[in-house]
Amino acid sequence: MTTTELGGRVRRGTRAGTIATNVVIAAGTLYALLPLLWLLLAATKNAEALFSSNLLDVANFDLAGNIEALLDEDDGLFLRWYANSILYAVIGAAVGALVSTAAGYVFDKYSFRGKKQLYALVLISVMIPGTVLALPMYLIASRLELANTMWAVFLTVLFNPFGVYLARIFATGYVPGEVLEAARVDGASELHIFFRIGLRMLGPGFVTVFLFQLTSIWNNFFLPLVMLSDEKLYPLSLGLYSWNSQATITPEYYPIVIVGSLLALIPLVVAFLMLQRYWRSGLTAGSVK
Repeated sequence: MTTTELGGRVRRGTRAGTIATNVVIAAGTLYALLPLLWLLLAATKNAEALFSSNLLDVANFDLAGNIEALLDEDDGLFLRWYANSILYAVIGAAVGALVSTAAGYVFDKYSFRGKKQLYALVLISVMIPGTVLALPMYLIASRLELANTMWAVFLTVLFNPFGVYLARIFATGYVPGEVLEAARVDGASELHIFFRIGLRMLGPGFVTVFLFQLTSIWNNFFLPLVMLSDEKLYPLSLGLYSWNSQATITPEYYPIVIVGSLLALIPLVVAFLMLQRYWRSGLTAGSVK
């Protein structure tokens, strides 16, 4: 075989690999974007046009009417669910990220009895699905008379084993032990060192854990379903599910459920756009090493 023939086969193989890679990427992109495109188009149609017209037909554009109907339904209950979701997700993610960051920092920077065993429990907890723990959590909340209150949802989302795992990795890469020792020599307390030095160095890690926690709580469904029976306490996921259940009997609910699902995406998109700079730097931390 000559060098020219071998080089031609290599080029053809490289070209075929490039084409196959592009096809797979294009298929994956379509798979991810088509449901979102359907949601955007369907949210602009009223109930009659949603089932009788072509989805790409813009003649029945009525997004404003659908939003108005959504906000008027059940005396503005959607806004109450929206506020509940923001309360559960934003405050829960902020407090949960702080707890996870502090726990990961402690696991990485301190030595204490039972550390390996406790961290092993954290790693085991990462692999336990949240749905398995929902019923035990409900029984505990019921015993403490917290069931069907906002505390039943808020308190149970504060502890995230995966966040502790991530925070420990960030603490290893971002917080040099020499800096902490220098602060101790200067007489700083351990709390002062964590909040004034460690937490600032762990900023990208805190934001990364916050975003994961925010997305998880915002999409949380089964835990609120078990904990809550008062619809005024529902988050968006559970509220839209209850309306969708009624849509099988009353199809007029379909447009408001669709436009409600579209509006439910806004906080996650805003959070991602605002914090992606920190998130990217956090995900690439230590990649060079």
